[in-house]
Order: sequence, then C-alpha cells, then structure tokens
Amino acid sequence: MNKRRAYEEITIVHGGNAVTLRPSLRAATILEELHGIPALFRALDDCNLTIISEMILTMTSRQDAAAFLSSIPGRPLLPFFLSVRAPLVELVSMLTPAPDPKGKNQLTIDRPMTWAEIFANFYDRATGILGWTAEQAWNATPTEINRAYWARFRSDDKTDPEQAERNVVAGLDPEFDRAGLHALKGQGRDR
Repeated sequence: MNKRRAYEEITIVHGGNAVTLRPSLRAATILEELHGIPALFRALDDCNLTIISEMILTMTSRQDAAAFLSSIPGRPLLPFFLSVRAPLVELVSMLTPAPDPKGKNQLTIDRPMTWAEIFANFYDRATGILGWTAEQAWNATPTEINRAYWARFRSDDKTDPEQAERNVVAGLDPEFDRAGLHALKGQGRDR
C-alpha cells in the first residue's frame, strides 16, 4: 500500500520545465464535475492529452500551467506521457481523502454518495464546522479537511464525530450533544 504524503503536492518535470500541482478541493470539484474521478484515471491510462492538460491547468496557476504545457507542441508526446503519468496518477488519488492509517474515524454512511456530494460535504465541514473561510476550504485538499475535522473532535471528548456528521447531514448543529440532552431529561424524571 502506498503511503500518502503528509503535504499533498506533486512536482512534474518534462523537457527542462517543472510545475507544482496541488489537489485542492477546488480542483477535485472542478475535475469531478467535468469528467468524474474514474475518467481521470482512464485518461492517464489512455494518454489523453486534453484531459491531462486540464488536470495540470486546474491544479496550479494558469500561468505556470501554460508555461509548462507550451513545451509540448511540435515534439513527440511519448516522452511527455512517460514523465507525467505516474506523478499524475498519484495526484489524482490525492483528490480523495486518505484513509485513516489507524482505521479510526471512518464515517458510516447510510446511502452511497456521489463524489460531488462528498466534495460538497468537505466544503461544508471546512466552512461550517471548522470555521474556515471559503478560500481556505477551496485551497485545502480533501485529506487536510478530513484530518482537521477529525482532530477537532478528538480534542473535544464530549462530541461524538459520527453523531456530529449525522447532525450536519440533518442540517443541525454538529456540536449538539443529543445523548447529553437525553441524560438531562432523564434526571428530571427521577426527581
């Protein structure tokens, strides 16, 4: 099993040019909407220059991407594909959150969710629960959002992260302690 990088970012190099790419929530959302996550992997397998170029354009500044891609026209494509394919496969895998290495903090979901719904949920976590600005949320990777989210609940012993997630899905305050409320109601009946 490949170990994910702590700071998710990839630098690809071809023909003396280099560009650093970051799998932000913004990039994940855009690429998922345009193609879907499975199609990104297929595009890399098929050496689809159009989609590969879109990946590069989406995960860095337009200026940096344009400078990197400008070296491609008029040259054989095989060396380009050989130099960018493996790093881009790793990068596309970073568009999805890394699993918890200890097997904890895995959300149990009652129904299958689309990638669009999952990415919207990460945005909601970042802005609604963690209190990040929209720009911070869009620039963070799904793994960064996920780790910050779970770290917040590990530091607050009173909050059950799975209950918090159910509260968010239901449109409720994620920190609402339902079990605590029931315990308080039970104390009132004992008097």
